Amino acid sequence: MKINANASGTRTIEVTEEQLQIIRKYSLLDRITDSLGRVNEDSLGKLRLTVRALIASQQMDAKELLDLCTVLYDENMKALGLANLMTCYNNWLQKQYKEQPAEESQDA
Repeated sequence: MKINANASGTRTIEVTEEQLQIIRKYSLLDRITDSLGRVNEDSLGKLRLTVRALIASQQMDAKELLDLCTVLYDENMKALGLANLMTCYNNWLQKQYKEQPAEESQDA
């Protein structure tokens, strides 16, 4: 999946399903917006610090978090890119929830 990193859409950032799963696993997008629900550069800084702290505290291999850093530290990633990442993640999450009951009924 590609997300727009600027308003004109000339810069994009590639996001994989595995990276979205990492975001979900660590609940990385929870509570990163400001008190009014806006995404800004501080939100991106907060997310980056959270990921760095998780990497530093990992006893085991932090490869999956390092893989996510390719998105978070992309030179084009700014507040708009983060907002679009959040939208992409929410759309992906909704799709996962819609598919989940169908998978469970097939297993039965």
